Amino acid sequence: MNDDKVRLLLVDDLPENLAALEALIGRADLETHKADSGTQALELLLTHDFALAILDVQMPGMDGFELAEFMRGTERTKHIPIVFVSAGSQELNYAFKGYETGAVDFLHKPLDVHAVRSKVNVFVDLYRQKRTLSRQLRALQEAQLEQEMLMAELQKTQAELQLAIRNRDDFLSAAAHELKTPLNVLKLHAQMRERHLKHGDNSAFSGEKFAKMVTRESRLVETLVRQIDDMLDISRIRTGKLYLRPTEFDLGEMVDDTVGQFSEQLAATGNDLHLTIARHIVGRWDQFRLEQVLTNLVTNAMRYAPGTPLEITVTRHGSGARIAVRDHGPGIPQEHQQRIFQQFEQASGGASGLGLGLYISKQIVEAHGGDIFVQSIPGGGATFLVELPLEGGSESEG
Repeated sequence: MNDDKVRLLLVDDLPENLAALEALIGRADLETHKADSGTQALELLLTHDFALAILDVQMPGMDGFELAEFMRGTERTKHIPIVFVSAGSQELNYAFKGYETGAVDFLHKPLDVHAVRSKVNVFVDLYRQKRTLSRQLRALQEAQLEQEMLMAELQKTQAELQLAIRNRDDFLSAAAHELKTPLNVLKLHAQMRERHLKHGDNSAFSGEKFAKMVTRESRLVETLVRQIDDMLDISRIRTGKLYLRPTEFDLGEMVDDTVGQFSEQLAATGNDLHLTIARHIVGRWDQFRLEQVLTNLVTNAMRYAPGTPLEITVTRHGSGARIAVRDHGPGIPQEHQQRIFQQFEQASGGASGLGLGLYISKQIVEAHGGDIFVQSIPGGGATFLVELPLEGGSESEG
């Protein structure tokens, strides 16, 4: 249907009256629909929208009043203005009844050309104004909806920006604290050595003491390097530049070698290691990145569950592989099990660290097409599971 058309409905049981009325209206810009009965008029009313309906009062079957009552009782047609055509001799009675059934005006026989045209022009102009206002209202509503959507998007962006600023501030605060701690210890060691040298106390540099000093300072340097690497990884993740360089290797051998590097630290924290490895699980992964994931999981176990057994298993899982790291610490409540994989989150509020290890591990595992999650109940320890396909990601160049 062309919405630009303005339609008139003319209803009269005599064809010559319809032709005469159409001629009197005399407007080529209007689309005139004619009906010779109330029934035919109803069919047209249910099909088209009309600016005006001109109804003859006296018609066989359904007369003009009955048709008007139907129009006023129907949602689709109740807004259409009705002008009755009536005989002058019955004007008073018809006028009362016509206005009761919803008429807005009358045309009296014999029809006057000026009266017909002026009434039609008034209602056509009103219809066009109404249609224009309706379109403007729809445009305003659409504009309002668009503004509301833009405002919602702006508020969302603002909230995300505020969260990013808070995360940045939290990160910088935590980073400053965490980096300062080992640096202060290193500074203190340097001052102590300087004082010993100044006073000629060479006993402080005997073989056993010197070896312990080097071990302690090496671990402090490793802590600093690991924390700086975490910061760099966060930057790479945010810019989409966490690249994988997969090579073919045996996953069990990698786990055995990596965990072996923690033997002294595990002994110091009292974590008895139980290692169960299925051999010959060979796939293509980024070995350095998976060592990083395992290191994070082992470090967390030593931090949160010292003095308890640590069980690490490597098994086949479906068509892929699985690494499980189980501790016997305090466990993780259900409501925190997703949160700990987010940035700046930790399994325990009292623990030190930047809260980046599990977040980075999750990004690494997912970049391999795998999944990492935790199974835990409070008081029952925690098991971190890393599931990997045998073809873990494609090679990227940084």
